[in-house]
Amino acid sequence: MKDADPNTTPARPSAVAAAPVLTTVVPAAGPAAGNNNVVLNGNGFTGATAVSFGPKAALGYNVASSTQITAIAPPGTGSVAVTVKTPGGTSNAVTYTYAAAPSLTGITPSQGPSSGGTAVTLTGSGFTAVTAVTFGMTAATSYSVNSPTQIAATAPAGAGAVPVTVTTPGGSTGPVYFFYLSAPSLITLTPSEGPSSGGTTVTLTGSGFTGTTAVTFGMTAATSYTVNSPTQITATAPAGAGSLPVTVTTPGGTSNPVVYTYAPSPVITGLSPAQGPTSAGAGVTLTGSGLTTTTTVRFGTLPTAFTVLSDTAVVALAPAAPAGPVLVDVITVGGTSNSLPYTRLSPPGI
Repeated sequence: MKDADPNTTPARPSAVAAAPVLTTVVPAAGPAAGNNNVVLNGNGFTGATAVSFGPKAALGYNVASSTQITAIAPPGTGSVAVTVKTPGGTSNAVTYTYAAAPSLTGITPSQGPSSGGTAVTLTGSGFTAVTAVTFGMTAATSYSVNSPTQIAATAPAGAGAVPVTVTTPGGSTGPVYFFYLSAPSLITLTPSEGPSSGGTTVTLTGSGFTGTTAVTFGMTAATSYTVNSPTQITATAPAGAGSLPVTVTTPGGTSNPVVYTYAPSPVITGLSPAQGPTSAGAGVTLTGSGLTTTTTVRFGTLPTAFTVLSDTAVVALAPAAPAGPVLVDVITVGGTSNSLPYTRLSPPGI
């Protein structure tokens, strides 16, 4: 047996590379169509020769470092095992799930004011793990996933018709449209005043009245209203007092206010003088309250000429009539006053 050469160094066995370790896959779910970026975290990735999603190879991958790989997911279905292969072996598996694409079929209501704030209900399917709800290019002010088939969302401010979409790890839905409406504009009320008892028919003119949902006098709804056209509404004033803002509300919002004034019921407390000749033309001063909007002064059933001096005084010319008493009253926007007697005296005999 030949002796070993004392000058020869014994050969050492080469080091064996450890298999890579995969800790997380981010995101852990994606669309069935694939083609999305997935970040794999772990260690031992140097020299990676394959990244697999179940039986399929990644569409592409880049080893960023020994602890991170960015891969492009291939198409697939269900849940699959993601692994990394290096010269040291194949890593453990981490699950990646292919999510079904969501579907959006309806939005209720489908319109609202341009100022936003409309609460809408979105219906469809595949709403699990929703990541975004958008109105056009703007995110919903807020949203809540009630179930895989329903989402409650709040519309942001916007204009015109915008596509609404829902995004999940499975992708984005096709659009369903939401329509932003402009608030109505109120220009005039005719008449702009009436009795405190209500009941006055008022014509409102303006624009954007289509779909009107309310006409209000202050805090009180109109007794009734009819939308005659996009520019005209006929409403019946409710009972009220003072000067109140009238507004029109539609799905587009609430209009600017226009003032409607409730006139007080007139009261007459005195006639001066309280008697006069049977001939026409005697001046009589009526005193009281609520006389500013006087439209008629009557001696019995006969209307006569008059002049409004103030809210508390009106001067009228007594019409001709036979001798004797007659009741005098006043009609204003606020209604008809009480009556006071006026007596015509016969001329003295000769």
